[in-house]
Amino acid sequence: MNFNVLTIFPEIFSVLNTGVLSKELGKSFFIDCYDIRKHAINKHGQIDSKPYGGGEGMVMMPKPLKNSLKDIPKSKAGHVIYLSPQGKKLNQTKVVELSKKKSITLICGRYEGIDQRFIDSYVDEEISIGDFVISGGEFAAVCLIDAVARNIPGAIGNKDSVLNDTFSNGLLKGHVYTRPEKFEEIEVPEVLLSGNHSKIKDWNTLNSLIQTKLRRPDLLNKVKLTKKQKKLLEEWESKDIL
Repeated sequence: MNFNVLTIFPEIFSVLNTGVLSKELGKSFFIDCYDIRKHAINKHGQIDSKPYGGGEGMVMMPKPLKNSLKDIPKSKAGHVIYLSPQGKKLNQTKVVELSKKKSITLICGRYEGIDQRFIDSYVDEEISIGDFVISGGEFAAVCLIDAVARNIPGAIGNKDSVLNDTFSNGLLKGHVYTRPEKFEEIEVPEVLLSGNHSKIKDWNTLNSLIQTKLRRPDLLNKVKLTKKQKKLLEEWESKDIL
């Protein structure tokens, strides 16, 4: 997987040199940053201008963006994404879909956004990471790269960690516990210490369902539950067994 990033702050992406995925950077996936300011329109490094029609802030001009995009070999440009609050909200389904592509190019906007003509001509898709505003597309791009890279085969040593992550099956992950068995007089649920793998699996499944129902009930409407999941949830709802 090749990630190409068009940005005015390439140094931000050094954060991806840390953490579990850093070991696979340069192996399972590659990141190339292209500095938009290298195609500034003047010696002052200008890549933005005031919006036509008036309004607050500045808008990134289309020509520096176009020339930066041309710096990427055609064989590596792949799917072009603009990180934007106006985009479709990123979710795990989209993350997995993107992880199957060979190359992705991310456009990191700043200020009040980028000229719509560039979007119309060169962008395949707009994506948002949530209903909030951040200082620039770089931070959204880092989140997207991290999420997508986790799903590239071989990027995470234990593939079950990815398969069982929150949202991977459409549900929230349930509670998890570790040593000690008692912390501030609160004990680990007895079933998790039983050694009965069948009961432990049922407990984990049910706990995931419960947390989803309590915290994100909207997700349950989007997931097709198995007969076992339905039975466990129905029993909990009728008996409050946890």
